[in-house]
Amino acid sequence: MASENTVKGIYAGVDVGSLATKSVIIRDGEITGHAIIPSGHNSEESGLTALAQALNNAGLERSDVTHIVSTGYGRITASYATKTVTEITCHAKGANYLFPNVRTIIDIGGQDCKAIRVDPDGTVADFAMNDKCAAGTGRFLEVMAGVFKVPLAQLGELALEAEAIVPMSSTCTVFVESETISLLARGEKPKNIQAGIHHSIALRIAGLFSRVGIRSDVYFSGGVAKNKGMRKALEEVLKVTIVEPVFDPQLTGALGAAVLAEGIGAKAQKRALEAVSAQ
Repeated sequence: MASENTVKGIYAGVDVGSLATKSVIIRDGEITGHAIIPSGHNSEESGLTALAQALNNAGLERSDVTHIVSTGYGRITASYATKTVTEITCHAKGANYLFPNVRTIIDIGGQDCKAIRVDPDGTVADFAMNDKCAAGTGRFLEVMAGVFKVPLAQLGELALEAEAIVPMSSTCTVFVESETISLLARGEKPKNIQAGIHHSIALRIAGLFSRVGIRSDVYFSGGVAKNKGMRKALEEVLKVTIVEPVFDPQLTGALGAAVLAEGIGAKAQKRALEAVSAQ
C-alpha cells in the first residue's frame, strides 16, 4: 500500500522464466498492472511483450516508465532494462513487499526449485537451489499431468482427494513416469499416486531446507504455488503453515524486480534533492 514515504513514479519488473514470462507495474507504491505470458524462443521479445501487456493493464505507455529491472533466466537479453538482478533476490523482495514478516520462501519454478531465507528487510540471508534435475519443478508436474491425461491445473486438486499416499521410490522424472505407469497398471488409484508424487517433491524440497533452515512466516512463490495439492504436501512434510497468497504467487519475482526498480528511483530522487539543497 502507498504511504507518505511512497516513492513517486512508475516502475516495472520483468521476470523472463523458462516456461512463463511475467511483468508487474508499480505506480506511486501501488501495484497497478501485471501480465503473464508463455516464454517464447526469444527472451527479449517475451520480456517486451509481457511488459507491454502489463502497461496496457495499468493504462500506461512505455514512455511513462521511470526504471525497469529484469530477472529470471532471460534477464541477460533485456537490453530494455535499467538493471538486471537474480531471481532469488527478486523473489525475496517480492515476498517481503507482500508479507514483511516472511522469513522463509519456497520457490518452485518451471526448471528449478529454491529454499530461501530472508532478513526482515527482504535481503537474502541464505539459499539452496536445485537446478540440475527437473524433479520437483513445474516441468516435472507437466510431465506427470500428461501421464494422467489431465490438465496441469487439476493435478493438485485431484491429489487433495487421495485416500492414501502411494510412496514413490524415485524422484527422477523419467523413473517416476515409468513407476507411475506401473502403479496404474497394478490398480493403484490415480489420486493416491498423485498424492505420492506431490509428497515426493515436498521431500526433495525438505532436503534443500535441511541446508538453510526454516523460520516463520513461510511463503510459497512461483507458478507451482497455485497447486493446492503441492501446498498441502509441503505443509505436511515441512511441518509448517504457509501464508495464504494475497497476490498471484507466479508474479512474485516480477513484483520484486519492480520493487527494486522503485528503489533505483528512490536513490535518483534522493540525489536530485541533495543536488538542489547544495546549490
